[in-house]
Amino acid sequence: MGRLSTHVLDTAKGKPAAGVRIMLYRLSGQSRSKISELVTNADGRTDGPLLEGAELTTGTYELVFLAGDYLRASGQAGAGVLFLDEIPIRFGVPDAAAQYHVPLLISPFGYSTYRGS
Repeated sequence: MGRLSTHVLDTAKGKPAAGVRIMLYRLSGQSRSKISELVTNADGRTDGPLLEGAELTTGTYELVFLAGDYLRASGQAGAGVLFLDEIPIRFGVPDAAAQYHVPLLISPFGYSTYRGS
C-alpha cells in the first residue's frame, strides 16, 4: 500500500518544527490542484499520512511549507521581508505502491530535503 508522509525539523533550534502549515498539491500539465492543508504537531509531523492507499497515484506532487509564518512565530524572523518564506518542494511518484517520505529541514537562511523512509 502506497503512502506519502512528511515532517519538519528546525535545524537552527535543533528540534521539531511544530505549527508549520503545509499545502499538498497534485500537478497535471500547467494546472495545480490542492489536495489538502495540514499543520505539523509537536513532533514536527502531521497527525497522519498525507496520502495513503488508493489516494496516492503516480504523478507529480508539490508540498508548500509556510516556513515564514513558522520562523516569525518562533522568534527567528521579524516582520520584514524574509529570505525564506514559502518553500515549495516538487517531486514525482513513479510507483503508487511505494512509500514516500519528504522531510524538510529548515533554518532562517537555508533548507534541505531528501527522500526518507
